[in-house]
Amino acid sequence: MTTETKANRSDAPTRTARALSFLHRAWISELRVYSSIARAIARRPAVPAGGTGIAYHQPVLTILIIFIVLSAVEIPILDLIVHPWPAVRIPILILGIWGLTWMIGLLCAMLMRPHAVGPDGIRIRSGLELDVPISWDDIASVAIAKRVDEPKLPRVTPTEQGAEYAERMQDETNIEIELERPVGIRLPGLRPKGGRHEVTRIRLWADDPRAFLAAARPFLLAAD
Repeated sequence: MTTETKANRSDAPTRTARALSFLHRAWISELRVYSSIARAIARRPAVPAGGTGIAYHQPVLTILIIFIVLSAVEIPILDLIVHPWPAVRIPILILGIWGLTWMIGLLCAMLMRPHAVGPDGIRIRSGLELDVPISWDDIASVAIAKRVDEPKLPRVTPTEQGAEYAERMQDETNIEIELERPVGIRLPGLRPKGGRHEVTRIRLWADDPRAFLAAARPFLLAAD
């Protein structure tokens, strides 16, 4: 066994740490489900004053709607099947309603928590958890650059210039952010997939990359 392998094993999270991290992430996601639904009802997207929200949900919108419709149809069908057995019916009904609420909350989160381009910088978001802030002082350039990656590629990958963070949608990105220097970001969960990473480039998906670039341009010019 090499020294590097031993070091990697010693740095690996314990089972207790993994369990606590999972419970914490589950709790945060649960709270975000209901806060996102509330934001959707109030029509208050999480975009800072003076900023612009850029959507990223278009590639998966149809799939999410199909799942929500199927879940909504499934609840009364299952309830009809198990209606004679209250001990079975009630738990299934509760789980069905909770699952439908969760799916609606996920959709609302994608709609109400867009990427945000504002006076303080860029916030990269995805679904219920992810929120990665990058200040304008750390950003060298923002460009439209479409790329398709291999499936299941990690979010953070090494390159010749340093580590690269990619927040893909269906394995694709179309915005590339070059950083002035290695910048520390924090992803949900524990290392190696989550935790803190230093990156020199960020890629992400925006439904309207031209709108993203137009929103970023005035702040980039002001930062020069």
